[in-house]
Amino acid sequence: MFKKTLPGSSASFMQVEVSEDNLRTRALALLQETKLGKKSNRQRIDFIMLALRGKKVGFEKVLKMIDDMVVLMKEEQVDDEAKKEYCEKSFDHADDKKKGLEREEGKLEKALVDAKETVATLKEEIAALGEGIVALDKSVAEATEQRHEENSDYQTLMVNNQAAKELLEFAKNRLNKFYNPKLYKPPAMFMQISMHRGKADPGPAPEAPGAHKKQDGGGVIAMIDTLVGELTTEMTEAEFNEKDAQEEYEEMMGDSSTKRAADSKSIADKSAVLADTEAAIVAKSTTLKSTQNELMATHEYIGQLHGECDWIIKFFDIRAEARNGEIEGLKKAKAVLSGADFSLVQKSARRFLRK
Repeated sequence: MFKKTLPGSSASFMQVEVSEDNLRTRALALLQETKLGKKSNRQRIDFIMLALRGKKVGFEKVLKMIDDMVVLMKEEQVDDEAKKEYCEKSFDHADDKKKGLEREEGKLEKALVDAKETVATLKEEIAALGEGIVALDKSVAEATEQRHEENSDYQTLMVNNQAAKELLEFAKNRLNKFYNPKLYKPPAMFMQISMHRGKADPGPAPEAPGAHKKQDGGGVIAMIDTLVGELTTEMTEAEFNEKDAQEEYEEMMGDSSTKRAADSKSIADKSAVLADTEAAIVAKSTTLKSTQNELMATHEYIGQLHGECDWIIKFFDIRAEARNGEIEGLKKAKAVLSGADFSLVQKSARRFLRK
């Protein structure tokens, strides 16, 4: 009865032992579920599933294949993480560089606009100063010519008036010879008096008091004295006007000379600034061109980064999740092949067998 109660050795062995085919079936079910459910790399899973279905490859080799595949997938995950980090840093660096170049480009463009406006303004100012100097020189030449003419007129007036006075004095002396003999001067004495008057021009000599004047000559002599007085007055006024005009001319010439020197210096200073500004325009234009080329290259580099990195950044989480699912599925398949008994494995195997 005791022997009948206990199961036979062969029956016990059949209940405990999981057949190799059953293990393969369970492992295949897990791998199939991982392949379909997690959107895994079909080629990698198919390669192991093919080895299991072939039955010519022992479990030990399959387990090594699974271990190698898990190591490879973990390395791929590390590579993806490194690639993602590289891409994110590269995008940040390239974006910072792009923004810096764009700011530099904007500054250079504004500086060039300002410099070109400065050049235009300087050219206008230099031209205006040059025209002013030409106009000033013309005014100085005209004023000088006018001054020469006025001085010539003054000299002519003084000579003519002096000659007229001497002629009138000569006539008066001749009249005095007849009408006022006491006032008459002999020719030699008269010439000395005339020469003396020509130098200092003191005016007509006063008549001696109480001199006898004949009635018929007094009016003529008085008229001559009046004419001589008028000529003297005219000469005095002319001399004053000449002196005043000469002072005004000299003052104008001094002011003109000062202004011309200041304007000439201003032209020289502005011309120097103009030359520096034009040189700066050339330099800034070269720098702007270089900056624009570098900015264009940066845009191209960013475009290359998008082509290289967009997929890893976009699908990083999906790839990581899928890879983790693959690794988990491979580990479960390895556990099954190693002899573990999971209810999940049994359920999966049953579903696989139904299919």
